[in-house]
Amino acid sequence: MTSPLDPRTAAVRAGLETDPSTGAVVPPLHLSSTYTFPAFGEKGPYDYSRSGNPTRDLLAAALADLESGAGAVVTGSGMAAIALVGQLLPRGSRLIAPHDCYGGSFRLFSAWQRRGDLQVEFLDFGAPGALEAALSKPAALVWIETPGNPLLRITDIAATVALARAAGALVAVDNTFLSPVLQQPLSFGADMVVHSTTKYLNGHSDVVGGAVIAATPERHTELAWWANATGVTGSAFDSYMVLRGIRTLHARMAIHESNAGALAAWLEGQRGVRRVLYPGLRSHPGHALARAQQKGFGAIITLELEGGGDAVRRFLEAVKLFSLAESLGGVESLVAHPSTMTHAAMTPEARAAAGLSDGLLRLSVGIEALPDLQRDLAAGLAALS
Repeated sequence: MTSPLDPRTAAVRAGLETDPSTGAVVPPLHLSSTYTFPAFGEKGPYDYSRSGNPTRDLLAAALADLESGAGAVVTGSGMAAIALVGQLLPRGSRLIAPHDCYGGSFRLFSAWQRRGDLQVEFLDFGAPGALEAALSKPAALVWIETPGNPLLRITDIAATVALARAAGALVAVDNTFLSPVLQQPLSFGADMVVHSTTKYLNGHSDVVGGAVIAATPERHTELAWWANATGVTGSAFDSYMVLRGIRTLHARMAIHESNAGALAAWLEGQRGVRRVLYPGLRSHPGHALARAQQKGFGAIITLELEGGGDAVRRFLEAVKLFSLAESLGGVESLVAHPSTMTHAAMTPEARAAAGLSDGLLRLSVGIEALPDLQRDLAAGLAALS
């Protein structure tokens, strides 16, 4: 019996040597939108690329393998992946989501609620007894972000799954911030894992894509049916690019995390910084839980500056290597201001309730040389005095 491959090896070898017609080591990019039928009334393995595409299927197989799932559906964006999960929910059913979730998720969930598609309850998952109380009424889905975006709050996946199971609810986990290298929610009982493949899985800020990985074949079949019916499946080219990115995922994540850990520890002692949020720091309230359910702490640092919005402006004018941009997970370092960028869709009242102050900045730490990144952040902080 062949031993299972180490995940690092599996990621590098994903899709290789799968083209018997040419013997190509790297699989070809299949751009065809349509495929011939072998004969009248006889359909081959592919007929139309919205329904199935060889390149997209290679990526889906790699993602399912990395997350230890039964199957994956590749979508055109991370938000398309979230919308796809929503197709599984009966009209009028309840969705429970974090009150500090990603702004795009908050916008979509709120729109579903306003239109009467779903009942949505935004909840502080960290409040004692809050989830138990919310699940005392029927619910269809519990949505988890861990670490949360952007406050990096850690949610106990196994405990949440146990509560949801008892209430008859599904659990979906957005695993974008850590990637399957550092966390595998299905191993804690989650029903589905969602990714924006735009981020760490691709890793080069040149693709927009998403994916949903299912724990069971039945759930995967249901998701694939809805993806074909609604047309949210991803393109062949983007799938090819993400598959290429996955081959360096483990190597990139190691440098990302090493840089982030060093910078977070350094930032904690700097003037002008009110607080540093990074699960790898002992000061982080979710540090112990993160150590228990994660294989690492990731590469996102959220810091709050003294002086609010004015301090943010001066800091951003001074930094040069941290590009002011939305998104995260690329090899280059980025900085975002959640209140005016990623979470601008939330009302000021909702942001305040979630703890998103105007002084917050989210750093996506890249793989540049650590001394250069530290000097850049030091220049930003120096501009505050």
